[in-house]
Amino acid sequence: MNWETRLTKLLGVEYPIIQGGLAYLAYADLAAAVSNAGGLGQITAMSLPSPEALREEIRKVRSMTDKPFGVNYAIGQHGRPYEHMLEVAIEEEVPVVTMTGGNPTPIFKRLENTNIKKLVLVAARRQAQKAEELGADAVMVVGQEGGGHLGRDDLGTMVLVPQVVDAVSIPVVASGGIGDGRGFMAALSLGAEGIEMGTRFIATQECVHAHPIYKEMLVQGGEADTVVIKRSLGAPGRVIRNEWADKILQLEQAGEGFEALRPYISGTANRRFIYEGQGQEGFAWAGQVMGRITDIPSVSELFARIIQEAEQIRTRWSK
Repeated sequence: MNWETRLTKLLGVEYPIIQGGLAYLAYADLAAAVSNAGGLGQITAMSLPSPEALREEIRKVRSMTDKPFGVNYAIGQHGRPYEHMLEVAIEEEVPVVTMTGGNPTPIFKRLENTNIKKLVLVAARRQAQKAEELGADAVMVVGQEGGGHLGRDDLGTMVLVPQVVDAVSIPVVASGGIGDGRGFMAALSLGAEGIEMGTRFIATQECVHAHPIYKEMLVQGGEADTVVIKRSLGAPGRVIRNEWADKILQLEQAGEGFEALRPYISGTANRRFIYEGQGQEGFAWAGQVMGRITDIPSVSELFARIIQEAEQIRTRWSK
């Protein structure tokens, strides 16, 4: 079946499926596997230590695939400067740059007069409209079911996606709670022209940086085994529920500020869990879709499964 949408034509991919930015996890092995399977793989720029490291990772992807890929820039509330990292993507002429968190205006200005496609992750209709005004080629819309950083309004994917589709003219990518062919088809039926998946791609063989304990928790956990932290900081994000996450919530409920929370929500605490498997000494991002994850396939197996399921649905609908 033909899965062409405006998004596939924009990105030059076979299937309108994007792998999320995945802080500390989205590197060449995973990005190349997703791109080779027909989607758009991504590297996470701001998890790398230097521009040289990013350049090396970009070139590693290119040694593993001749398909399009993207570089994600998390320009969040307490992020470090990203300008020097952006220059690497421009110099290496990467096909796609995606932006999450923060104000993307400086990135848009710097990418003027380049051929780099610009995608922005948003969590509200007004954000999507602003991204379009700035010159975004597409927007990725994350509902509150998603893992990692979310919008402040607790809007679900089912409601948020069609609201954004009706508000902008550029392609919309649905994100949050999607991990299989049914979610893919649901997104298309809402008017989206593609999907972004994060949590589901962590539980794959090619996500080599994720500790086996992290992956196993995604397999064994249910849809109710996540909580949202950092609401008090205005930067809510969904994580696997554990003692560490509960401690963060207790501190927030007690009215503690950023400095008190810093050691609990730091990148160091995140890496202890996702790299070392210290499940009670750190936190790990995960969406509610973990309740739908039952195995750890290869990326190519996951794509084949999603497309087969989606094709079965299309065939059934056509009857």
